[in-house]
Amino acid sequence: MSQKLVCNCNGTMPLDAKALGLTMHTSLCRQEVGSVIKAFDGSDAIVIACTQESALFSELAEQSVKPLVAPLRFVNIREVAGWTQEAKASTPKIAALLALAEMPQAEPVPVVNYESQGRLLIVGPGKQALPWAERLSDSLEVSVLCTEPGALPIARNFPIYTGSPTKLDGYLGNFTVDWDLQNPIDPEMCTRCGACVEVCPEGAIDDAFQIDLDKCKSHRACVTACAGIGAINFDRVERQRSADFDLIMDLRVDPQMRMSQTPKGYFAPGNDSLEQALVATQLLGLVGEFEKPKYFVYNEKICAHGRNGKVGCNACIDVCSTGAISSVFKNGQGTVEVNPNLCMGCGACSTVCPSGAMRYNYPSVPHQGKEIKTLANVFALESAKTKQAQAPVLLLHTLQAGSQALDSLGRLAHLRPKQFEGLPSFVLPYGIEHIASTGLDLWLGALSYGFGEVILLLTGDEDPAYRAALETQTDLGNAILAAYGFDARFSLIQIDSLGDLQAVSSSMGRLRQRGALPAICSPASFGLGNQKRETIEMVLEHLQKQAKTPLPVAGAALPKSSFLGGLNMNKDACTLCMSCVGSCPEGALLDNLDEPKLSFIEKHCVQCGICVQTCPEQALALSPRLLSVEQRKEKVELNETKPFHCISCGKVFGTSKMVDLMLSKLGAHGAFAGAALERLKMCSDCRVVDMVNKEQ
Repeated sequence: MSQKLVCNCNGTMPLDAKALGLTMHTSLCRQEVGSVIKAFDGSDAIVIACTQESALFSELAEQSVKPLVAPLRFVNIREVAGWTQEAKASTPKIAALLALAEMPQAEPVPVVNYESQGRLLIVGPGKQALPWAERLSDSLEVSVLCTEPGALPIARNFPIYTGSPTKLDGYLGNFTVDWDLQNPIDPEMCTRCGACVEVCPEGAIDDAFQIDLDKCKSHRACVTACAGIGAINFDRVERQRSADFDLIMDLRVDPQMRMSQTPKGYFAPGNDSLEQALVATQLLGLVGEFEKPKYFVYNEKICAHGRNGKVGCNACIDVCSTGAISSVFKNGQGTVEVNPNLCMGCGACSTVCPSGAMRYNYPSVPHQGKEIKTLANVFALESAKTKQAQAPVLLLHTLQAGSQALDSLGRLAHLRPKQFEGLPSFVLPYGIEHIASTGLDLWLGALSYGFGEVILLLTGDEDPAYRAALETQTDLGNAILAAYGFDARFSLIQIDSLGDLQAVSSSMGRLRQRGALPAICSPASFGLGNQKRETIEMVLEHLQKQAKTPLPVAGAALPKSSFLGGLNMNKDACTLCMSCVGSCPEGALLDNLDEPKLSFIEKHCVQCGICVQTCPEQALALSPRLLSVEQRKEKVELNETKPFHCISCGKVFGTSKMVDLMLSKLGAHGAFAGAALERLKMCSDCRVVDMVNKEQ
């Protein structure tokens, strides 16, 4: 159990202390702060229903005479419930949020380590890059790559290069930069003596110590003047340069890395002086050893990326905006490789993965499943007490950006209730590390636990690929629900930026006016698992039992993006060569050792399409659909034929259809006339014996 400290924030929230079964405070952060200090003496976990003053309460905890035995947690009920237009009806929501706050934390995950020695490369125009290098060189090991000339400092306190980057990749502590030295003067060799400036008749060299090739008339007087130094070379053959750095400050208007989530240690403030100053401050703190969570778990055994040299599923590679995932083929078998240092934890790879080979782990789906199950159960219990039982809406959002948007909306709804709508009493916000990390296993699981609807809030900072992936998944989820006769229950709220709160307000207003949708099924008792497909199968079985309409025997059609589905076969074209069996990464296609028979278990198929690509007769086609749970588990025969026996020894060595096809295709060829054609009807051993006998 936990000690729960709830405050109505100076009476601005109409909270029902009796219904919540808690002592209600009015000024917990001021006059009643003694109640908080007293709670520190206990041995139970403490939940304080206030996030605004979390810094104050944490500081008091650190100063406490008795160290805290149990964790101190905070939960926001003010902006998402107490300050909304439906505050008086939000008791079930508040009870659910308090219950969520006292749940055990997720198990720790492995970490990814970085080490930075402070080797900083500043890339950009010299007039911007060089002043920043001067300021930062006392604290960091600075180098400058001037993409445009700038007046060089007289003192050689840090390396200065010129040219255009041709390659820039890596991450904190491990960046590699390649560039071309395009100007005849190498600034790293130049001593700034000025001899070249004095002798140049065209004035093509200034205090940037770079030659303006448009002015230069090739007198080469500068080369003679610099002969003792050797910094000027018009005939330089080797122009490529390369170096390693720990940090990158890219000041160009068109930066090298333009993905939505750049690698740790790379900053691109452009030419905005304020942004540059903020980045400079961050750079000073990135020297030493650092770590971050390893967000993903990858199971190579069930990955459907490739087999037999054919690429099947490429979903995780296509959706990754950081370039952290790459294709690897060894002996024809394809897997993917994830660079954990480049992974920024969006989790989109797990959302689009059809097999569950790529799994998000921060936190895991089982942990999230327990939390949303608790939210649904507590809300249902408290809602029933009011005799107005209704199914809640699960509002998923990125933890940081989404919380900021909802907090701002709540304040506006409190101060300007006629202009802004807060969250309805039946909408439960649930923050996750990144909105792209959640997929159908969690969404369908939420419906099975009693939520009436799942809405995703996108705050505008997501990569376009993430938005597209979530749109595709919501369409697929709604198609699955439609197959059972349910109406759509998955949707997105998309805003352009955190400042676009009117759009969120309008969406909340429409929800409030429409009211809560009823649950589509009775609450399930099972827990969500780490294996994505097994979790979805459990939910589908639960939904099927309570479906409004039975599934057609032939199955309900699903979008092409579906990872659920079967295969259509052209039996006339299939020769039962079984190449599809060897190519299937999930074991959905099966052969028979005793007779030429091809079988299929639809439950195992992930619609990767490798079998379709592998089939030499083009006899297979994907069929995205939803069959009943019983049909999906059943092993069905796709094709069978009679075995063909060797005409010499009688041993089975193929199928009748395969031999007939071989005879029809090769019979007209001169090399297979007469006895040679009969050899096609023999096994390999008898074929050799017959050839030897005919030659004697």
